[in-house]
Amino acid sequence: MPRYDYFCDANGRTVETVHRISEQVCTWGELCARSGADPGETPADAPVRKIITAPPMANTPAGDSHLKNLGFTKLVKRSDGTYENVTRTGTESRFVKPGDKSTMPHFHKKMSD
Repeated sequence: MPRYDYFCDANGRTVETVHRISEQVCTWGELCARSGADPGETPADAPVRKIITAPPMANTPAGDSHLKNLGFTKLVKRSDGTYENVTRTGTESRFVKPGDKSTMPHFHKKMSD
């Protein structure tokens, strides 16, 4: 089920809860009951509003240099059937040619136990 963040203007608190998309949470009392949060001195009928936040891992995609720094290899297929190693390091070949093992990326140098 999806997670939602709700903000209460009456107490300035943000609380996360889980519920179905078809369900709505409108008051502080409902929110506390669903999430298990302590209602404190805030009236149960105090209105809450859903806050739109970015989902986890929804960041801007990493560029090739960032992938390279993390130790990943990214191969991009070109129209002639070869693959370009856009994250090549050291003595790695820029293009990986079908059937030519000498052009393969150095995976053994990037992987560790």
